[in-house]
Parts: sequence; structure tokens; C-alpha cells
Amino acid sequence: MEKVVSEAEELPKAIVRRVVKEKLSECSPDYDFNVHKDAHLAFTESARIFIHYLSATANDICKESKRQTMNAEDVFKALEEIEFSEFVKPLRASLAEFRKKNAGKKGGAAKENEVKKRRKIEDSSAKNGTKTKQKKEDNHKEEEQVEEEQEQDEEEDNEEEEENHGSE
Repeated sequence: MEKVVSEAEELPKAIVRRVVKEKLSECSPDYDFNVHKDAHLAFTESARIFIHYLSATANDICKESKRQTMNAEDVFKALEEIEFSEFVKPLRASLAEFRKKNAGKKGGAAKENEVKKRRKIEDSSAKNGTKTKQKKEDNHKEEEQVEEEQEQDEEEDNEEEEENHGSE
């Protein structure tokens, strides 16, 4: 059998296999299912096609809104448009939970990168002599800008979460 799909479009077989196995064991905990190789291939290909269809529909919605960046709302609207509206509510809840879990991580990683950057600058300055007043001011401005961007990101996340809750 010839391979029709490029490797870049293939879904990871192990993940698809795990999702199928978990769902089957969830549906019938007393029964051990065996899934034939062709069935796994069918699940993988079906998931790939569904992702293509959903992303194309969400892209159309995004374009209709005269935007270039697709967001979660576009995906939710696309699900409704392709008649999978029963998935929207659980997906909204899942997304909110994901954002809540990762809210601290995003800010923490940015701060950690900023600290590393500052140390690198300080190390190179120590090698070249003392820091100039201008370098100190530049570093301070950069730190303020990073903090301001983090605050804006958090505000946007909170607004989007409030919008999602308000539209339910």
C-alpha cells in the first residue's frame, strides 16, 4: 500500500493508539479490547481528516472576521458549524482548566529567561569592565517592558476567559 499522506501530516501512532485504548477501556472496563492494525490506521486517518476539516472551517470563520490569527472561539464556532456543537461546552471547560494550570508557568518561564539574559549581560560586562550607566538604564527599561507584556498577556487571558464564561 502506498503512503498518500506526507510525514508532516501524520498523527503520532502511539498517541492515537493510547487514546483509542483509554476510551475503549473507559467504555467497557470489564472487557479487554484488541484493536486490529487496520482499525488503528482508520482511527489515525479519520482524526487527521477531522483536524483538516475543522481547521479549514475555523480558518474560514477567521477570514470572515477579517483577522489573520485564529483563536479558540473560531474553533468553537467551527465545531458548531460542522454540527459537533456537543463538544463545545466540554472543550471550553478543558481549555479553561488548561489555562488555569499554565497561567503561572507562562510568567515564570518569561521571568526565568529574563534573569538568564540579565546574568549573561552582567557576565559579559564584568569581562569588559564595569557596566555603563546607559547599559543599566537599558536593562531596567527592558525589565519593565517584559513585566508590562506579562501583565497584558494575563489581562487578555482573563478577558478571554470571562468572554467564554459569558457566552455559555
